[in-house]
Amino acid sequence: VSTQSTGYQRRVRGGRLIYKLADAIERDIDYISALETIDNGKPFSDSRNIDVPLVINCLRYYAGWADKIHGKVIPADGSTLVYTRHEPVGVVGGIIPWNFPLLMFAWKIAPMLACGNTAVMKCAEQTPLTALYVAKLAKE
Repeated sequence: VSTQSTGYQRRVRGGRLIYKLADAIERDIDYISALETIDNGKPFSDSRNIDVPLVINCLRYYAGWADKIHGKVIPADGSTLVYTRHEPVGVVGGIIPWNFPLLMFAWKIAPMLACGNTAVMKCAEQTPLTALYVAKLAKE
């Protein structure tokens, strides 16, 4: 048995971790909403009732896709076998602007991780609080 994990195995493991991250954000929704409000000045009710639930939904959506990404066999003439393989590309970077910092963090990190990649994020220096806290949750 090989000790190396395949792209599929990495995606499945990544999907489980994304679900856990969404659960941790849901658990700490009030604290994260307060951080988002401090970060960019939007009303707490918007952070609590709109932004953070959208983040949780985004993470769960991509977590569900993690084990459904696969290649295809493409019809070809003759005895040629043509197929695609969807494999992680490795390390993927994301840059987050100051507006909607947590939601844009989720929009970038969820598909990166669901595809089995390693994510490196650079958040705006004006709004780092929620990204830093979510990174702490990811370590759990």
